[in-house]
This record gives sequence, structure tokens and C-alpha cells, in this order.
Amino acid sequence: MNSTGSLSKFEQIIDKVEADIDSVSGAVASVKGIILEQFGPNGLIAAYIAVAALLLLVLWRLTKVTFSTLKYLVLPALVLAVLGSFVLPYSFVVLLPITVTGCSLLLLFKG
Repeated sequence: MNSTGSLSKFEQIIDKVEADIDSVSGAVASVKGIILEQFGPNGLIAAYIAVAALLLLVLWRLTKVTFSTLKYLVLPALVLAVLGSFVLPYSFVVLLPITVTGCSLLLLFKG
């Protein structure tokens, strides 16, 4: 009985996601039509280039944040936890949350 309730909730969620996707695609089509009416094909090409440039900028920023996280958080936290487990009487599992917290504070203040 509980699985049928979960299944119906899952179907409701799927239906809502499909409706949201349809509304977004409809909005994109209407914006495309407006751009074609106001500016013609050259305006549509310019809009595509502007959107591509914005997406490239966002992708670049996400890549930069990812590498900064690896450089200033993940690797130092792992290295410090391993070194700390050799030097201190605590295990790697106990030291890892402490080193992750310290390194994340370093990353936060570094900007």
C-alpha cells in the first residue's frame, strides 16, 4: 500500500517536471519569435552569440571554482589529515572533518 502511494507521488512529480519543461520551451519559442519580429535574422544570430558568451562565462567561472576547491580544499585537507594521523594519536577519519573545516575557512577568506 505504501509503495503505491510513493508511486503516485513519483508520477505527480514527473508530471510537474514535464509541465515546467513545456512552459520553458514555450517561453523560449516566444522570445525567439519576438526577436525575429523586432530585429530579424541578424538579431537572432546576435542573441545566440550573446547567450553562448554568457554560458561560456558561467562555465568558465564554475570551472575556476572547481579547480580552486580542489587546490585549496580537497588536496590540502587530505594531505593534512594523513600527516596528522601519522603525527597525532588520532585517526585519519577523526582528523579529516577538522582539516576540511580549516581548509574551507582558508578558501572562504582567500576568496
